[in-house]
Amino acid sequence: MAVLQAKLAVCRGIRKMKIDRLMGIVVYLLNHGRTSAQKLAAEFEVSSRTIMRDLESLDQAGIPIQSFCGMEGGYQIMEGFVLEKQAAARYEYDWIVAALKGMASAYANKEIEQVLAKMNSLNIKSLNHAKESAVSIDFSVAGEDGKIKDELLRLEGAIKEKNVVRFLYTNSRDEEKEMEVEPVRLQYKWYSWYLIGYYEKYQDYCMFKLVRMERLEVTDIKNRRNHDLADINLKEDSGPIVEIKLYGKKAVKSKCREYLNGQVTREFENGDFEFCFSAPEHETYWYGVVLSFGNKVKIMKPQKVKERILKVCKEIQMLYEDSV
Repeated sequence: MAVLQAKLAVCRGIRKMKIDRLMGIVVYLLNHGRTSAQKLAAEFEVSSRTIMRDLESLDQAGIPIQSFCGMEGGYQIMEGFVLEKQAAARYEYDWIVAALKGMASAYANKEIEQVLAKMNSLNIKSLNHAKESAVSIDFSVAGEDGKIKDELLRLEGAIKEKNVVRFLYTNSRDEEKEMEVEPVRLQYKWYSWYLIGYYEKYQDYCMFKLVRMERLEVTDIKNRRNHDLADINLKEDSGPIVEIKLYGKKAVKSKCREYLNGQVTREFENGDFEFCFSAPEHETYWYGVVLSFGNKVKIMKPQKVKERILKVCKEIQMLYEDSV
């Protein structure tokens, strides 16, 4: 691949944008075979005349382009031509393809699809083998609803163009606030999409959960600083982290491990157990999980969490007593 890029760059001093398109045409022809100039023009969003010039550039760079006339005419790369594929072993390509497919399942992005296509052209046998791989990654649940998908695309554009964004944000304490941040990165973690952005008021970086954002606006204001991702210390909008210890019945042991992401620290002969985990104090997810276990678990510490659980349970009891 690097050799081909070098050849293309030498040919007529081609600009980077054109090199990327030429590489894309080579990959597309390797994967799809004979294709008309009109189809290539539509795929790469240029004119048919531009495609013809690109094919000429590829021919001058040593890529064996063949042309065919008639109803089924078009252009293809001579059979037997392959791009260099010694950068990784076959099993390594399998892992790369599996990871790319996992990313594609979570995020609709044409660039990811193009990278997958390039991997296909580099090692077609490996990609076919990956279909039967013992490991598959599916993050399709991360796609969430149409609103989130639209916001992901808009935020990605804002990050690339370095435009400030505004939105109404509801934090974990149900407080609403108008935010104006410099967007830096989109990140998927804890089963949700987050925006990492620089918040001028705090002079720091914060994480914002996309599902809590409303009225997203991409402004024409440009970022005032350059952001080095390696130096970012994230300030999460979830409050302090609290260490929690609970006593649980045997029946909910596996569910505690699954939903609370902690560890069993002690087990008793009857199957009951002690369990420790850490969580953002003001987040509601873990709190709802603990309440859903009912009388199968009991908070041992800290005291403030015990008091919070007790208070809510009393309020729930009063609510139902009043409605009887």
